[in-house]
Amino acid sequence: MGGWKRVAGSIALIAATTACGNHAPPADPPSSTDTITSTTRTPRVVDESGRSAITFDPCLDLPDDVLVEAEFDPRSKRPSEYPMESYTFLGCSFKSTFSAFDDDRLSVLAGNVTLEEEWEKNAHISTHTNINGRDALFQLDPNNKNTCAITVRTEFGMVIFSRTRFPDDARSLPLNEWCADLDQAVALFEPHLDQ
Repeated sequence: MGGWKRVAGSIALIAATTACGNHAPPADPPSSTDTITSTTRTPRVVDESGRSAITFDPCLDLPDDVLVEAEFDPRSKRPSEYPMESYTFLGCSFKSTFSAFDDDRLSVLAGNVTLEEEWEKNAHISTHTNINGRDALFQLDPNNKNTCAITVRTEFGMVIFSRTRFPDDARSLPLNEWCADLDQAVALFEPHLDQ
């Protein structure tokens, strides 16, 4: 297994707080001499490949309420990054909040690699599909025990959503259980990929 699939495979699979109302008077509006802070975020990692900058950070851009709806714990997020010479991946992993198994882990990898390049490398485990009308690849490798992935096209490249299930008895689950409901979770995340 080479290239970015090795990067994806090497990711360690792994709340919002609310404030009470405050009765202080409202702050004065900023004067024309006040400095205005830019809302543009600097990418976590930038490579020198000439490829597009990755504008989606899985640890920052998946809203907590959407993660909760998809049954993943926002507090469990673990960032990772893989700058390479010719491409980059930003990653984040999340632990499931509900599973019929002992543990589910979701790894989200945003990369400036095209969906076509991913197809060229992994057509043998991939099937063309779409998520909310967006081009995607459904990826199931029988040699990657209890793991299923959906890779989605983005403006900067692609995002891989890879889930691994860990039953408490360490058995290999039936293939139909590897991917169950993953497409529903990815459909919840898809609207946030190019914002």
